[in-house]
Amino acid sequence: MFQRLLSGDYPRSKLLAVILVAIFLGLAFAPFLFPGVKALSVAAKVLVFVVLVASFDLLLGYTGIVSFAHTMFFGIGAYGIAVATTRMGPTWGALAVGLSGALVLSLLLSLAVGLFSLRVRAIFFAMITLAVAAAFQTLASQLSDITGGEDGLTFKVPEILSPSFEPFDDPFLGVSIDGRLICYYLLFVTAVALVLALLRIVNSPFGRVLQAIRENEFRAEAIGYRVVVYRTTSSVLSALFACCAGAMLAIWLRYNGPDTSLSFEIMMDCLLIVVIGGMGTIYGSAIGAVLFLVAQSYLQDLLRVGSEATAGLPWLSALLSPDRWLLWLGVLFVLSVYYFPTGVVGRLRSLRAAR
Repeated sequence: MFQRLLSGDYPRSKLLAVILVAIFLGLAFAPFLFPGVKALSVAAKVLVFVVLVASFDLLLGYTGIVSFAHTMFFGIGAYGIAVATTRMGPTWGALAVGLSGALVLSLLLSLAVGLFSLRVRAIFFAMITLAVAAAFQTLASQLSDITGGEDGLTFKVPEILSPSFEPFDDPFLGVSIDGRLICYYLLFVTAVALVLALLRIVNSPFGRVLQAIRENEFRAEAIGYRVVVYRTTSSVLSALFACCAGAMLAIWLRYNGPDTSLSFEIMMDCLLIVVIGGMGTIYGSAIGAVLFLVAQSYLQDLLRVGSEATAGLPWLSALLSPDRWLLWLGVLFVLSVYYFPTGVVGRLRSLRAAR
């Protein structure tokens, strides 16, 4: 059963398997293990970014395509949910219409970008996608009648997903069962299903061809594969999965704006997470997302504790100031790249192979 679920792509490292199981169980029982609004929000954001980064890794790690337009499709998914529920009301039908419309728009845009730009090589394609993403973000900011402009859209979700929905009076294991908890587990099941689908894609014959194109595009074309078709298909699939991740974020936040889903910072976060977790490994998206988002969310709190503990040493206390959390986050990233040049997954697998 596990072989079918994982599409034969086992961790190939006992330590990696333990880490992945710990992440899965931690996310599955996060509301009960880590009580609090902030902890649940971080766990939900991890689920969203696991899907987003895994879809981006399909482009970068498996196909060798550097694209900066990935957050555009992420934003389309989020705006699809936001616009549909704003116009049609907080119904399941609105969510279905919003997601369907976003998927269709993502398919058409990714197909257009693929057909017109994938023949352009390396940095030139990356610059084209960056320009397209910037233009779309500007367009989303200016179409205030549809997107809410810079203020974004605040909307309601079906009652069963709203915090006010409480089917039980008594808490379960110390946690109140409400719509927020149901929404979290909806995201959890969706994220697991999408990641398993991506595993099936990359381990299929289609995925093997993508890896062949990544390693040597000219050789893959010489033996009969239509490289442009495969690269375009990879681009479309990646966009559709990113669109689903954007819809997940919108449903959780019940808000969407240009800075929430179309910011270039999200694109940079995706790149960092892929590098930390390991390119060309779907498992790396889960490990990288957990490490990066937990550090991003709790590093300030940790530094505050360290700064207070070293109050007797003014220079050390100032160095550990919470205001310098970005500096320490950068240091952690540099260290991770230095000691894990192929990412956490790549490093653990290479150590296992060496043994």
